[in-house]
Amino acid sequence: MGDLIGLIAVAAPFLMVVMIVWIGSQKKLEEKRIEATASQSAEKAVQYATQIEQLNERVQVLERIVTDRGYNVAAQIEALRDVRSVETSDSGTPLNIGNKEQV
Repeated sequence: MGDLIGLIAVAAPFLMVVMIVWIGSQKKLEEKRIEATASQSAEKAVQYATQIEQLNERVQVLERIVTDRGYNVAAQIEALRDVRSVETSDSGTPLNIGNKEQV
């Protein structure tokens, strides 16, 4: 029993140094993992912000198209085509596309 206590007394300082070094290396590894995760999160945030900005620009373009008078003209042309295709006889009359009045 006395030999065991003597062996523990001699080995304890070495074991403590090994534990301190191991804990320090684990701390450094965890800090590197946290830094890598933060970097990846920042990259993802930039990607998402870019995508959101692109989507906002596309929505603005679509809103301009829908609210623009040109969209109404296109709808009128399509309506005229539909009416013309329903008629049984094609009279060959022009569609008056250059007319600025709304139908």
